[in-house]
Amino acid sequence: MSEVAPRRPRRPLAMRRSVAQPVPEDLTKVVAEPEPSLEPEAKSAASRLEAAKWAEVVRLRTLPAALAPVLAGSGVAGALGRFDAVAALLAALVALALQIGCNLANDYSDGIRGTDDERTGPARLTASGLVEPVKVKRAAFGCFGAGALFGLILVALSGTWWLIAVGVAAVAAAWFYTGGAKPYGYLGLGEVFVFVFFGLVATAGTTYTQAHAVPWWGWLTAVGVGLIACSLLMVNNLRDIETDPAHGKRTLAVRLGYERASRLYQVMLLAPLVLGLATLWGGAEPGGSLGVLAAVSVVAIVLWGQLALLAWRPVAAKAKGRELIGALKMAGIYELVYGLSLGLALLAV
Repeated sequence: MSEVAPRRPRRPLAMRRSVAQPVPEDLTKVVAEPEPSLEPEAKSAASRLEAAKWAEVVRLRTLPAALAPVLAGSGVAGALGRFDAVAALLAALVALALQIGCNLANDYSDGIRGTDDERTGPARLTASGLVEPVKVKRAAFGCFGAGALFGLILVALSGTWWLIAVGVAAVAAAWFYTGGAKPYGYLGLGEVFVFVFFGLVATAGTTYTQAHAVPWWGWLTAVGVGLIACSLLMVNNLRDIETDPAHGKRTLAVRLGYERASRLYQVMLLAPLVLGLATLWGGAEPGGSLGVLAAVSVVAIVLWGQLALLAWRPVAAKAKGRELIGALKMAGIYELVYGLSLGLALLAV
């Protein structure tokens, strides 16, 4: 018989399994792939914060008020039988572009001067350091350029070429409000700019580009809108009345003091009620129904009076700082509702 060769010793079971079984694919990925970085999330959060800051500096809450003069001026043109939807749309685009541009220019100029380093309102874009000042400046001039483009189209369609000079003056006034070596906003003249360009020019200009005329009661409309626009600036400056002087910003509120400035603010809120009534009665169609005119007048007075009261209450209560943000918001709503309702009421009477 042949000799039987001895068997080779068997490997332990654990060793055989470790050799036979491959490394799980998931485990390979875990070992091979590095831990994901948190940098994209940080960049995303920074982008969201920057977008929020841009939205704040544009002051979206104030933009509807920029439409008030266009709505009121279009109502006057409609009462004259000369309403033009295209001209009204272009006027609205001009108003919005100039409003945003003015807000950005204000942010840039106050930011580089250090005026916004200590403020009671929301933090500004330039002062926060989140965006380079030059970018804010470029955005401001970009808005001014867009407003100029829309304005050129408007005057070309309406044939009112002389309004180009008014547009140039409006852009210059928007920039030098807080820009330049001696900004007039620091001298207490900001309300003059607002009254002229966001009241008289915006309202009467809208009417003129459609009707090629502005009746006397159309000018009353412009004065009423301009006064409410001034009330927004006044309550804004009342909010910053304690911090502005430290940076050489002597607004009208600072010059007058809280008590006298608050009384002037009250006049800015209440005078448009009288002016609005005079506008309605002056613009009413001859031979129209007195009953309809009286009813519309009562509704208008109640509506405007209630909004004016809501905008006045915080100031009447001697509120200061951030407590006046609510009054600023209500003044903006008041201007928008005033312009819209007055424009519609003129069409009704």
